[in-house]
Amino acid sequence: MPGRPWRADVFHAVGDATRRRILVLLGEGERPVNALARPFRMTRPAVSQHLRVLRQAGLVGVRRAGRERYYRLRGERLREVYDWAAYFERFWTEKLKALGDYLDRGKGEGSKRRNVEEKERQ
Repeated sequence: MPGRPWRADVFHAVGDATRRRILVLLGEGERPVNALARPFRMTRPAVSQHLRVLRQAGLVGVRRAGRERYYRLRGERLREVYDWAAYFERFWTEKLKALGDYLDRGKGEGSKRRNVEEKERQ
């Protein structure tokens, strides 16, 4: 992303846990700043700074209605993050399959051991 300031980077924007929580809230629908600030233990100006980073990254949109600002999710920019993470999916898919295979083998051995132990007790 040459030529764009670091603040406009989607990865920088989603790299913060508070901003990810804001995106989840906005995924449920448009909200005014006060409603977005309510679940967080921080000042409204601090939440506004997070919203500014998200807005500069193109992840949220804003509209004014009177004195209130309403924010909404613009999820199309999250595609960059999805595409990047999708590359690594094959690695965790392979590892999870290997783990599942290992656990399946262990279940069989565990039940064999239990059968032997039960016969020994009898």
